[in-house]
Amino acid sequence: MTAYVISEVEMRDPDEFEAYRTLAAKTIAQYGGRYLVRGGKTELAEGNLPPKAIVIVEFPSMARLKEWYASTEYAEALKVRQTALERRLMFVEGVAET
Repeated sequence: MTAYVISEVEMRDPDEFEAYRTLAAKTIAQYGGRYLVRGGKTELAEGNLPPKAIVIVEFPSMARLKEWYASTEYAEALKVRQTALERRLMFVEGVAET
């Protein structure tokens, strides 16, 4: 069953942000992930909080997603993330195929 990383992102430092994006993208691909949404224009349809940049990444399974997140390769990106951006990060299971 597919699994998704959903991030709500706010940039802190533009240069570090680009460095993080480059490192993260390489590791995501390495672990079989692919971007579905990567900071495109957001529009608030309901609620009252202003939308931040949203990133959604699909992985083949929750196990593979967690392997990626705990990997030594992604650890390098996480070091940069500390200064690059503020975020909320969620892991969500997809819908079982019928």
